[in-house]
Amino acid sequence: MKSNPTEFGKLFLIPTTLGLTEPLEVLPLTIKRTIEQIDHFIVENEKTARRFIKKITPRKTQSLLQIFLLNKFTEAEALPGYLTPCLEGKPVGVLSEAGCPAIADPGAMIVKLAHEKGIQVVPMVGPSSIILALMASGLNGQNFAFNGYLPIDSGERKKAIKQLEKRSRELGQTQLFMETPYRNDKLVQELLKTLHGKTRLCIAADITLKTEWIRTHEASQWMGKLPELNKRPAIFAIQA
Repeated sequence: MKSNPTEFGKLFLIPTTLGLTEPLEVLPLTIKRTIEQIDHFIVENEKTARRFIKKITPRKTQSLLQIFLLNKFTEAEALPGYLTPCLEGKPVGVLSEAGCPAIADPGAMIVKLAHEKGIQVVPMVGPSSIILALMASGLNGQNFAFNGYLPIDSGERKKAIKQLEKRSRELGQTQLFMETPYRNDKLVQELLKTLHGKTRLCIAADITLKTEWIRTHEASQWMGKLPELNKRPAIFAIQA
C-alpha cells in the first residue's frame, strides 16, 4: 500500500463493528494492519470514525488523518475530490458507521466513482448484519433480497409487507428488511397482524454483541416469544 507514482492507490472498503464490541473480537487482524497504513478516510461521521480508528490502532496519529464525509448531506460534486489521494498513488479507506461499507450504506456512491476512474476497489472481510442474519435464520440462503426500510405510513407498510410475502411465495425467495430501532416493536406488531400464519419470520437483534438474539418461528407461533426490541439494531426476514 505504499505510494507508487506510476499507479493509483487502492480504495479499501473497511468493515467496522456492529456495536460496542472490541474490534478484534469480530474483525480480522488485516483490518488493523490496513488502517495503520492509511491516512485518508471516507466516513459517514467523523467523530465515530476517529473513535473506531483510535480503538483499533491506538498508536496512529489522529492529527495526520484526512477525513472526508459521505452521508445524505454530501453534495455529489464533492465526491471526485475524495479520490484525489488515490489518483496520487495513496490508499484511501471507506468506513461505514456499522458493518460493511456500501451495503445498506452510502459508500456505494464512491465505489461507483472509483470504478469509473479505474481505481482498484478492495472489499475487506468483516461483519454484515444482513448476511449474518440470513445465515442464522434457517430461511432460503440460495435466493434472497434485501429491501432496506419499509414505509413509515401504516397503510403503506402493510401493503409493502403483503407484497414482500407474495414475492417470497412466488419466487421461493427470502425477503430481508430493517427498521429504525425505536420503531422495531411497532413493525413486529404489524408483521404479526399482516403475515399469513405459516409464513416464517426471523428476528435478529444485536448481532455479534453479548445481547445477540436470533429466532425464527412461523408468524402464528410468535405470540409470547417476542423480546423487547426498542432501540436494538435488528434485521427482519420472512419466507412464505
